[in-house]
Amino acid sequence: MEQGRIVKGVGGFFSVLLADSSVVICKARGRFRNERVVPLVGDLAEISMPESGYAAIDKLLPRKNALLRPPVANIDQLVIVVAASAPKPDWLLVDKLILQAAQLRVAPLLVLNKLDECDQSVVDTFLEDYSAAFSPLLVSSKSGEGLDELSERLRERISCFAGQSAVGKSSLLNALFPGLALETGGLAKKTERGRHTTRQAELWPFLGGAVLDTPGFSLFELDELSQQTLDAGWPEFGNAPQNCRFAGCRHLSEPGCAVKQLLSQGALPRGRYERYVEIAMEIEQRRKHRYD
Repeated sequence: MEQGRIVKGVGGFFSVLLADSSVVICKARGRFRNERVVPLVGDLAEISMPESGYAAIDKLLPRKNALLRPPVANIDQLVIVVAASAPKPDWLLVDKLILQAAQLRVAPLLVLNKLDECDQSVVDTFLEDYSAAFSPLLVSSKSGEGLDELSERLRERISCFAGQSAVGKSSLLNALFPGLALETGGLAKKTERGRHTTRQAELWPFLGGAVLDTPGFSLFELDELSQQTLDAGWPEFGNAPQNCRFAGCRHLSEPGCAVKQLLSQGALPRGRYERYVEIAMEIEQRRKHRYD
């Protein structure tokens, strides 16, 4: 019996990376299908090696987290990539992805790519809104700027890349993995929206960890979030939520709100707070419609 990590799954066959860096092609035992358990990329698995035929996945070790889209398990870090030029950053999506990381209890790593063709106003907004709480990175997959630091931040972690199409996620991976040659998509001429290119989840071993490009990334249902989880998506709040006058304060219009006091003191980025309000109101509306 050996133990490894599933790095790819196609058509019922799973590639399992072992401790000696070898990869074994396995099939899952029939009981997984009977129990309606689907092995995921990122799963730690125990496998057996028969004298003939395919190796078999005998057991999946407990997962610390799992996503449905992309179908991947045991993520340590969510790498949220934004473009410094086009496509225009969707800051609300960035904040929702940070909130997703908080719900999964994984670290968010914010990366601003395409620094070689940057719009300075985008760089300024990125640094103003995220520097205090997230230690973001400025990089360029084309010039190589910032890639050494990005590599260090990926070391010994299972990292999932996410963000809008055409922000350069696949280009960054191609720069980190010479010879990988992932397909990259440009921008549609009329809309400046990205063309999606990644089609399946696959982990690539990297510096003691692994990285994953995402074939689409589904956000959780916002109406399922508690106030505590919502607060966790804004680490710059610090201990302020505990010092609000009312327990369960939503930090909107309640009197004695310590979070709004941070805002008035200039200790909280206004853009981040305004998007917090937008997300909090969206949660409220979803809950109302759900139970109407």
